[in-house]
Amino acid sequence: MSDKPGHYCGVAGMALTIDAVPFLRKSLRVIQHRGQESAGIAVFNGRVRSVRGMGLVHEVLTPHALSNIHGTSGIGHVRYSTTGSSCAENVAPIVVTTAQGEVALAHNGDIVNAVKVRQKLQAEGWAFLTTTDSEIIVRIMANELSQNPDPVRAIKNTMKIIDGAYALTLMFNNRVFGVRDPLGFRPLCVGRLQDGYCLASESAVFDVLQGEFLRDVLPGEIVEITSTGMLSHSVPALPSKAHCMFEWVYFARPDSVIDGVEVYLARKRLGRILAEEQPVDADVVIPVPDSGRAHAMGYSEVSGIPYDEGFMKNRYVERTFIMPEPIARDEGVMLKLNPIKSTLKGKRVVIVDDSIVRGTTMRRIVHMARRAGAKEVHVRIGCPPVKAPCYYGIDMKTREQFAATNRSVEEIARLITADSVGYTSISGLVKALGMQECDLCMACLTGEYPTHVTGEMMRFQKKLDV
Repeated sequence: MSDKPGHYCGVAGMALTIDAVPFLRKSLRVIQHRGQESAGIAVFNGRVRSVRGMGLVHEVLTPHALSNIHGTSGIGHVRYSTTGSSCAENVAPIVVTTAQGEVALAHNGDIVNAVKVRQKLQAEGWAFLTTTDSEIIVRIMANELSQNPDPVRAIKNTMKIIDGAYALTLMFNNRVFGVRDPLGFRPLCVGRLQDGYCLASESAVFDVLQGEFLRDVLPGEIVEITSTGMLSHSVPALPSKAHCMFEWVYFARPDSVIDGVEVYLARKRLGRILAEEQPVDADVVIPVPDSGRAHAMGYSEVSGIPYDEGFMKNRYVERTFIMPEPIARDEGVMLKLNPIKSTLKGKRVVIVDDSIVRGTTMRRIVHMARRAGAKEVHVRIGCPPVKAPCYYGIDMKTREQFAATNRSVEEIARLITADSVGYTSISGLVKALGMQECDLCMACLTGEYPTHVTGEMMRFQKKLDV
């Protein structure tokens, strides 16, 4: 990992009166940022057929690969592995055959009790073909369907067994469903197109498809879409939610709206609050492109320090957070960004970004700014310090990897060789998102988790169980 948390996955679903394949492909390209390891679609045309593979959407879903696959109902998936290794066997959507028909599933998130459930099922004689928690979900679904052919009942019973973060698109024969976990960790929304209805991880999909964003799928809700409408089923509501704050801080596209909050405006508000909480005397505010741009604009507006571009981004190299070796990551940073010397030379610079996880990339960026002639380099971060692992679908698994672990802000500044470092506070983050603190998952900031995780403290818990 580099400074950025690893993305998890993105899902889509279609129920149309015309061929869904081109719409699924375009939807996945819109949410490609959520996963760059693999891509796939599954559609129904008398039976479920799928095209899946390792690589980006345009590399996997080629015109040749899609030439013989058609259907008006379908689901799609882009993947960044968090549970389960990165290999062809784990590519989604996963498709299984039951006595009642075929089930296809695409999953965004992590099931925290996956190991326990897998071990229990294996002890009962179940065999698994992949190492993903997605297969656990679809196998439980298949078992439920063998006892009762009602897919809604099967989904509800499955939700009683699995625990954690999940936004699902499911296809049972030609019926398409969207499912969101009861705490609403992962985003999922529904929209209307000219020729039917659509599910997607982000609302920007509907904009690109020239459709209409209708609403978010509610936490704990099961939505069935058809070519003419949508049906809603829900499990009992919980008193609080756990929307992942990283969606607004970093993961989602700026032009998406998630749970009623536009991502771009949330990031600008984070930058404004950051300027109020962490002021500094400087000559220019520059973003780390592209993730820090909206934050930097907000910081500039409130601080009165002029905004300018300080780094040129090469968009045709690999994302550094998926590179396996530190040397490759460092080289990737150098290939990805190049300083604009006229912006930096002789200036007191404020570099603004959304988050720091490990600190490796930011240290490289600070070095670039100094080599380009920056007189002072101050770093300002829109997200509070990341200190604890995520068990809900972000690739941040160990405390040792975090720059903020057992370090003061001054020590973090020395680690990345900056003149100073400043973070938005947790209260500032909550204010910027405009949501109740109890409805946000901030476990990676606080170490308090919305669900039971062995060895970790639960939210609202007075002390850790021994």
